[in-house]
Amino acid sequence: MSWFLFLILVAVVLGIIGFAVHGLFYLLIIGAVVLLADLVYAAMRIRRGGRKHRIAR
Repeated sequence: MSWFLFLILVAVVLGIIGFAVHGLFYLLIIGAVVLLADLVYAAMRIRRGGRKHRIAR
């Protein structure tokens, strides 16, 4: 969960810097890509969350 929150924070910071600083629009694009990748990662974890392997005794 901390990895997910860290990537959200990185995406927001890159987006703000890319929006605020003239000539660094590419940082806004990178922030959007990181955010999308993070959301896909979170969706994959949630989807696989119910399938836990049990150890047979």
